[in-house]
Amino acid sequence: MMDVSLDLNRRYTYADYLTWLDDRRRELIDGMVRLMSPAPRLSHQRICANLLINIGAKLRETGCGCSIFAAPFDVRLPKNGEKEDEKIYTVVQPDICVVCDLTKLDERGCLGAPDLIIEIQSPSSAKYDLNTKFNLYEAAGVREYWVAPQTAGYILKFVLQSDGKYDEGTVYEKGKIGSTVLEGLEIDLNDIF
Repeated sequence: MMDVSLDLNRRYTYADYLTWLDDRRRELIDGMVRLMSPAPRLSHQRICANLLINIGAKLRETGCGCSIFAAPFDVRLPKNGEKEDEKIYTVVQPDICVVCDLTKLDERGCLGAPDLIIEIQSPSSAKYDLNTKFNLYEAAGVREYWVAPQTAGYILKFVLQSDGKYDEGTVYEKGKIGSTVLEGLEIDLNDIF
């Protein structure tokens, strides 16, 4: 096992990331390391599990062929179509992602933008999820981005528009939330929170 002592001011690639064989969870944002918290809280895990179960069941029911994944699951977001590990500088581990173009999947995760990403937001990750990741997912072409604050009981949904920018976002507090990009997907929020 390699001793991982990282220079947090250095820019790394996915090839570097693959050599880090310790138990610490990290993401790379444009080559810069972002350490992740070791284990999410119970409320985070409940929301995540409820979303996984409900969305997974709907995906099977509709037979759309899309796949759902939960963290830890590497999503590599290359720029300019780069596929070589040495040229990929962004690797994230969204709480949940749905991929419909199965050619993006390989044994190491997803190479390219998932169709839907969901982040369960903790108080400490609010700025990161609504600024850094919002901008990153928008630029990568993630078609739909949901943010579910773990203590608030609502989901904020952003949909990528034809100009490549997310809309202003819609808050879903009661009733059902549907997906713009996953036809037939509709989830009752009472089953989530």
